[in-house]
Amino acid sequence: MIAVNESIPLEFILLGFSDRPWLEFPLFVVFFISYMVTIFGNLTIILVSRLDSRLQTPMYFFLTNLSLLDLCYTTSTVPQLLVNLHSTRKVISYGGCVAQLFIFLALGATECVLLPVMCFDRFVAICRPLHYSVIMHQRLCLQLAAASWITGFSNAMWFSILALQLPLCGPFVLDHFLCEVPALFKLSCVDTTANEAELFFLSMLFHLVPFTLIVISYAFIARAVLRIQSAEGRQKAFGTCGSHLLVVSLFYGTAISMYMQPPSPSSKDRGKMVSLFYGIVAPMLNPLIYALRNKEVKEAFKRLVARVFSIRK
Repeated sequence: MIAVNESIPLEFILLGFSDRPWLEFPLFVVFFISYMVTIFGNLTIILVSRLDSRLQTPMYFFLTNLSLLDLCYTTSTVPQLLVNLHSTRKVISYGGCVAQLFIFLALGATECVLLPVMCFDRFVAICRPLHYSVIMHQRLCLQLAAASWITGFSNAMWFSILALQLPLCGPFVLDHFLCEVPALFKLSCVDTTANEAELFFLSMLFHLVPFTLIVISYAFIARAVLRIQSAEGRQKAFGTCGSHLLVVSLFYGTAISMYMQPPSPSSKDRGKMVSLFYGIVAPMLNPLIYALRNKEVKEAFKRLVARVFSIRK
């Protein structure tokens, strides 16, 4: 491969699934369909939440942010993955690798912060229902959403510098389907033990702190719900949190298992599978979870479709 010097390559080879060529076409079909479902599902959530006046609430404002995030999240990796699965030359430019690394890290970190923010919204709605409209005013919602995005992108900047400051030695071959920090560490010409330890610590901090806050919040939510006298009231309260709990379990479970697993020769394929799950599968499942479990979203979608057909007539 042509390189400018020992440290800065012109491009990287992404091995991806090239060690299993018989899998590439089936995976191309599966990922393409998943990507289309992800785009349709998240765009639907965004349109329904913004166009239906009954969904102009903090809960759906944050859900719109989550859908936009998932839309960008999967778009940062899947198109390049599809191109490489269909091509015999599986490469990504150095600039493309840096951009993919930063965007993927930024959006993942943003979701780490946004999910606790959504949990806080549910905490106030259930534990402080009489003060909900006073606490969750529009300005606070905008500030919380902005803080999530700014924190995520700031964290990605630090992680990216951690990976890109290392001198790289050829051959510039990444045993992955995307540019990720652990894969880049393996190309370094110097010992990366300290960098890997720093990555592990920061990842643990950035995943476990929000996850712990969510667990504590849901402990208070569960206690408040159990105090509700009517079974119908308890069911409704739990129902508003069910979708968020599923999304939290999908995201944090896969992300923590990816970044907090100890390095080992056998973790290579497991890392790819987990990256596929939280980078492709989870963004596809999130809108399905909210659409299928949320009666308000389903009703709003029906009203939107009816409005579209009435305009055509």
